[in-house]
Amino acid sequence: MHAYRSHSCAELTKENVGDTVRLSGWVHRIRDHGGVLFIDLRDHYGVTQVLCDPDSPVFTEVEKLRSEWCIRIDGNVKARDESLINAKIPTGEIEVFIRDMEVLGSAEELPLIVFGDQEYPEETRLRYRYLDLRREVMQENMKLRSDVVASIRKRMWDKEFREYQTPIITASSPEGARDFLVPSRLHPGKFYALPQAPQQFKQLIMVSGFDRYFQIAPCFRDEDPRADRSPTDFYQLDMEMSFVEQQDVFDTVAPVIAGVFEEFGGGEAVDAPESWPQIPYAEAMLKYGSDKPDLRNPIEMQDVSEHFRGSGFAIFAKLLEQEGTEIRAIPAPTGGSRKFCDRMNAFAQKEGLPGMGYIFWRDQGEGMEAAGPLAKNIGPERTEAIRTQLGLGVGDAAFFLGGKPSTFERVAAKARDVIGEELTLTDQNRFAFAWIVDFPMYEADEESGAIDFSHNPFSMPQGGLDALTSDPLSVLGYQYDLACNGYELVSGAIRNHKLEIMIKAFELAGYDEAEVRKRFGGMVNAFQYGAPPHGGCAAGIDRIVMLLAGTSNIREVIMFPMNQRAEDLMMNAPSDPTSDQLMELGLRVIPQE
Repeated sequence: MHAYRSHSCAELTKENVGDTVRLSGWVHRIRDHGGVLFIDLRDHYGVTQVLCDPDSPVFTEVEKLRSEWCIRIDGNVKARDESLINAKIPTGEIEVFIRDMEVLGSAEELPLIVFGDQEYPEETRLRYRYLDLRREVMQENMKLRSDVVASIRKRMWDKEFREYQTPIITASSPEGARDFLVPSRLHPGKFYALPQAPQQFKQLIMVSGFDRYFQIAPCFRDEDPRADRSPTDFYQLDMEMSFVEQQDVFDTVAPVIAGVFEEFGGGEAVDAPESWPQIPYAEAMLKYGSDKPDLRNPIEMQDVSEHFRGSGFAIFAKLLEQEGTEIRAIPAPTGGSRKFCDRMNAFAQKEGLPGMGYIFWRDQGEGMEAAGPLAKNIGPERTEAIRTQLGLGVGDAAFFLGGKPSTFERVAAKARDVIGEELTLTDQNRFAFAWIVDFPMYEADEESGAIDFSHNPFSMPQGGLDALTSDPLSVLGYQYDLACNGYELVSGAIRNHKLEIMIKAFELAGYDEAEVRKRFGGMVNAFQYGAPPHGGCAAGIDRIVMLLAGTSNIREVIMFPMNQRAEDLMMNAPSDPTSDQLMELGLRVIPQE
């Protein structure tokens, strides 16, 4: 017999009754029923009930066991009484009487309990992640992640992509976040960078003639943490294709993403990829206040500025006299009660705004009446025009935010989500996808007015070189994101493969030709030797698994994540370097005040 097990803790059935078996695993739960000890023995595959009574030669040793001790047992498989069968587990028809036992690893008092659904602070869970990962939900999440990655790989190979690995130690590159720098011992005073993405390398792979590349790629970005983003590193399905236009990329990647969600989505609806809408960025921001809208929610915001221009509501009327301002309405079907409207107004105040104006429509017996402070100020004619434009009726409401869109869109988007959920308008049993297209290439800093890239700097501008001779803020790129249920899952672009366009595009963002040649010398040189048109995208593995696992916290689907402060509490990272390490690298740490 094998030294540790003849079967896993999920294998034994009624067919094994009478067999002598060996199992190894962890003590999941112990129950003492009048001197008979019942133990749920758990391994990665499942649970088997084992038992011991005073007739067992190792009863005294079994009595010493505690939760999470790792043990090996030998015993005889017995059929459970009909009334004691547990149909919830594969081994529920049998139990194993312990004849021999060996403690493989004892456990001290546990900082968190593996059995059950107790809640523990995230800091505790991350510090003792190896215990947290033993819990059933975490085991399932990690198996799901592994299965999703395997499925993606197979689907990409089926589409005639090949997987190639790109360097982890490379040069710094502007990808929209801070680099993690790595000091060079052999070249004192110089630094490598961990790649924010394999962007330049995958484009060079296309220049090298490989046509279809993909990789499950680790990416490293020194970012401020969020619930749906790791503050240090993450994995993405990175892909690139030659001789393609934007629609070719959509047609290739959409069936891969849809297939994964159909396979692992637990039966929730997944729209066919050909039906995924393509929404221009400007339209997405107007209707949803976000470039990653949750389309399970049918609410669409509208510009209602004309109804407030010159109206009796002085706050909005004066606001509209300023350039670049507008008033936007968020329809709220079935939200027409003062109680709900007051609750949403309080929500806006918690988000840092003075409040959120509202109108709601109610039946007064002889007809419909518009109610609320705004309705009184602007009069029945304007409120009726607003109601008609928004398509609302009795029992409905509308909420209003005003100013420069950049000042209120974040709150408006969040309010739209809250309204959709509270009024049960959002379909919770669906994965709703949408391509967001026509992103602006550039944005202006609100304080300095300086122009910088708003998205991927290596994208092809729509209109090519001619587009770069006009106002930079009017230039659109062949850039696209795929949104699902309020999250960005995919981001990509048709790449700028022409050197003269690349240099001009960077020039508008403040990089002269010498700087471009210095920072991106590999690509600059390669583009002089017959670069093909190419494009691609990257899909966030962590975020995909997060959605499939039904959680909104990305750390629930990463094996060993950092905490919110970018700390690894389990491994004590980041840590202080030794003086020898610093000396060898020619570095000195300046103490922080």
